[in-house]
Amino acid sequence: MSGIVHLVGAGPGAADLLTVRATRLLGEADVVFHDALISREILSLVKARAVPVGKRSGRHSTAQAFINKQLLDAALKHRTVVRLKGGDPMLFGRAQEEIDFLQARGVTVEVVPGVSAAFAASADLGVSLTQRALARSVAFVTPRVAPGAPESSWLAAAVAADTAAIYMAAGEAAGIARALVGGGKPASTPVAVVTDASLPGSMVRFATLESIARSGLPPTPGPALLLLGEVYRARAAADALRGRNASQAA
Repeated sequence: MSGIVHLVGAGPGAADLLTVRATRLLGEADVVFHDALISREILSLVKARAVPVGKRSGRHSTAQAFINKQLLDAALKHRTVVRLKGGDPMLFGRAQEEIDFLQARGVTVEVVPGVSAAFAASADLGVSLTQRALARSVAFVTPRVAPGAPESSWLAAAVAADTAAIYMAAGEAAGIARALVGGGKPASTPVAVVTDASLPGSMVRFATLESIARSGLPPTPGPALLLLGEVYRARAAADALRGRNASQAA
């Protein structure tokens, strides 16, 4: 007999964006294995032992095979095990690796969806990812691939879509912008860079693929998401106008 492992989406950071089911499970869990970027506010809802197993680019991180084994061992000891993942578990969360590993060993896995960063960033911006007569397709992509993995098709997907949300890309923004322009995206395509979406310190900056390809992006204090497409042109223009007016007033 074993317990159930719940893959729970923690959302983009704000605790009040957790689903009711996610909040309940955090209070009921016997042990919680959590990603590195889960906010303190959300972790405060955990009543049992909280074990960090996060992965951060360029930093020491927990191997996926070890995480899998920890989840299995916990399921053999406890009734309710939570694997708490940032955003939605089923989008760039390596959920399938954990699901396949556990199910192959007879462990029941249940998934609790969460708000993904692209949706939280869109809410912060007040700009819809899709708009009638302007954007009818959206691509969620990341250029990051595991060592030894085949090349990603992220570029073709991002170029073909009307709107693209590029995850885990801020540190390589200049190269990504050059690749998009080289792949056929107009250099003038507006880009919204949203940092810490949904949190009080959320920041929004606008640029174009051309300016990012030329100068890159300054370091961001938190996780950043790149959103690009014509849906952001009006908002970028309004933001630039506000900046000019503020500068003249000063």
